[in-house]
Amino acid sequence: MSLQNTQYDAIMRAYAARRTRHRKELEQRLGEIHQKIPALSELEEEMISLAAGQARSAIEGNQKAKEMQRQKWLGLAQEKEALLAIHGFSLKDLELTYDCPDCQDTGYQGNVKCHCLKQASIQYLYDQFHLKQILEKENFHTFSYSYYEEEELAAIQRAVMDAQLFIESFGREFRNLLLLGETGTGKTFLCNCIAKELMDRCFSVVYLTAFELFDLMANAHFDRSADAAAYRQSYPYIFECDLLIIDDLGTELNNSFVSSQLFLCINERVLKQRSTIISSNLSLQALRDSYSERTLSRITSFYTIWQMPGMDIRLKKKLLENTL
Repeated sequence: MSLQNTQYDAIMRAYAARRTRHRKELEQRLGEIHQKIPALSELEEEMISLAAGQARSAIEGNQKAKEMQRQKWLGLAQEKEALLAIHGFSLKDLELTYDCPDCQDTGYQGNVKCHCLKQASIQYLYDQFHLKQILEKENFHTFSYSYYEEEELAAIQRAVMDAQLFIESFGREFRNLLLLGETGTGKTFLCNCIAKELMDRCFSVVYLTAFELFDLMANAHFDRSADAAAYRQSYPYIFECDLLIIDDLGTELNNSFVSSQLFLCINERVLKQRSTIISSNLSLQALRDSYSERTLSRITSFYTIWQMPGMDIRLKKKLLENTL
């Protein structure tokens, strides 16, 4: 997913600040090393002089002189390494360090985005869509089967297993999920589990409730005030992110605009082969009645449908807390 210009610029400024920090650290480190080892400066100057001599000899075609200078340079290099070691340093202490050695804190390896830039972009979205705190609490490590009845366990275990398969095949296999079930049966929690795993693997995930999604779409289309710029910047993410999660479909105020935008969103992401997860308390019949036959047709044609078992887990937790 491509970042908007302002977001990309903010990330690249962070990279520039990182490089500046490392240069200052190197300057400070070199100052301390040369202060502790006064002979080092003279040794380095002689090595520089020899390197320049090698270059001149190469231009003049004097291979014998070039080889003699090279051998002397190698000898001084060994002497330099030994001198540093005596004082507890190494040659690496004379070099720039990087947060990411692969791209040397530029964000790119050649013309290709480095893995660290992809991760920085994901982290930016992570913070922007307020997922960090939620996903720290709701993930596979905190998922519990203890709130499901014995007859419900097989179904929820299958759902969790399929969620993990969805994660493992993500990026190689195009899949979409529709999670149906009563309020509090774990649909949102399972969506959060998937979101965390994929974001930790550097996939871009946009997580919105149905109300937030259609509010964003309405503001991007109809709001012409200066405050609407953020909505128009975020709007492309709906179609371009690796995974879009629409939570609680059916809780928003439905109208013709909402119905048309939902179909647009689903259809465009199918055409772009971008995965989507939808959770809803509605039945398939209610989804068809609310959003049209063609919307349901796209969902049933391209989505795996899970029926989440059980009753309201939040209510069960509350009742359990009251009995303790």
